[in-house]
Parts: sequence; C-alpha cells; structure tokens
Amino acid sequence: MNFIPDLPVLLAFSVAGLVLAITPGPDMTLFLGRALSEGRAAAIAVITGTMTGVVVHTVLVAFGVSALVVASPTAFAILKTGGAAYLFWLAVQALRQGATFRLNETAPRRRPLLASWSHGLAVNLLNPKIIIFFMTFLPQFVSAADPDIRGKLIFLGLLFNAISFPILIGMIFTADRLSSWLKGNRRIMRSLDYIFASVFSVFAVRILLTEGK
Repeated sequence: MNFIPDLPVLLAFSVAGLVLAITPGPDMTLFLGRALSEGRAAAIAVITGTMTGVVVHTVLVAFGVSALVVASPTAFAILKTGGAAYLFWLAVQALRQGATFRLNETAPRRRPLLASWSHGLAVNLLNPKIIIFFMTFLPQFVSAADPDIRGKLIFLGLLFNAISFPILIGMIFTADRLSSWLKGNRRIMRSLDYIFASVFSVFAVRILLTEGK
C-alpha cells in the first residue's frame, strides 16, 4: 500500500501548507493570547489541540463524513452556530475577565493544560470553514481513481501538522519573550484584550455567514 504521494505533489503541498500555517485564524489568535498570558506550555497545549482537530478533519474527509455534514443543511447550521457561539464566548471572556491576558502578575490564572488543549480542539472542530477548506484543499493533491486515496489523504493531513508545528512554535517563543514587556504596560495589555476579542468576533460572524454549498 503506497500512501506517500509522489515528490512533486509533496513539494507543492508543502509550499501550500507553509502559506496556510502563517495565515491568521481564530486558532492562531487563541494560542498567541495564551502564550502572552500563561506562557509557552499553555500555548503549545492549544496548538496540540488544534492539530488534533486537523487529524479529525482529515480522517472525516478521507472517509467522506465531512461531505455529508456540509450537504445536510440542518447539521451544517448546528455546526456553524455552535462554532460562532464558542468564538463569541471567547470574545466576551476576553472583555469581561481578561481571559486573553491577565494583568495581575502576582496571582496569574493558570488553566490546566488539558483545558488549553480542549479550547484549541474546540476552536478547530467547531469551525465549518475548516471543514469546507479541508474538503476542497486536500483532494487537490490526490487522484479520485487512486486505490490508496484514503491513506494519502491521511498522510497529507499529518504532513500539514508537521509543516505547521515548527512555525507555530517559533511564534510562541517570540510571543513569550514579549510577554514580560507587555505585562509591564497595562494599557497595551488591555488594548490587546480588545483586539483579540474583536478578532474572535469577526471570525464568529464569518462562520455564521459561511454557506455549506
């Protein structure tokens, strides 16, 4: 069973994956906020959560489940409403409680790493735009007549995580180094709360406007 695509396909996919890894989204907003507020470990936990979501989406695409969800108006409406509601909740938390950043350095709130992981997973899984994206992106790099199409789709999904991980880790270390300076500037920290809340809200609206077909 040959589940590894040819070299030209791998190179093309790697370039596309690199571009996608640096494209802003709600998951990036979440892990950068966590890096600034709670440090590298919490941010890495968020990333592992989003990457777990990527694996789930890849498997769903490989076995055709995502197509069924998007084709069902009811299922798609439930998915996108839940995703938008979750992002709105994160935005409200950032504004009301400083969930994105904590200004009290003497008693910072440290969430369990499992909570950060689950937040990353939820943001990824509850985003129907990601389902549609994976449905249209991954199949471009395989042939419908390929007998090993499922194995190749899963391999490409895992490769996407492998390409993204070092880039995202670099972002985390950069944000972590800036955290001490930012925490000494409370106005900037609070402004960032508003910025991150706005970003979450914008993505929530975009999810609500997403069409399944």
